[in-house]
Amino acid sequence: MQKFYKVFLVLFIVIIGVNLYAMDWKSDILSEDNLKFVFSIASGIIGVILLFVLNTWSKIGVKK
Repeated sequence: MQKFYKVFLVLFIVIIGVNLYAMDWKSDILSEDNLKFVFSIASGIIGVILLFVLNTWSKIGVKK
């Protein structure tokens, strides 16, 4: 994995972790207060998935 991808992987994991910490676990997950954190966590997960897809695509074109 290239350094470029590693930086974004760490960034997305930190975003997911901060939003998991900030959620109010006593109220409903889809309550109005938690919904902004749920969307941010979902976008972080989508970013991690796209990061691995882009990394795989970059390995396909490289010839050894």
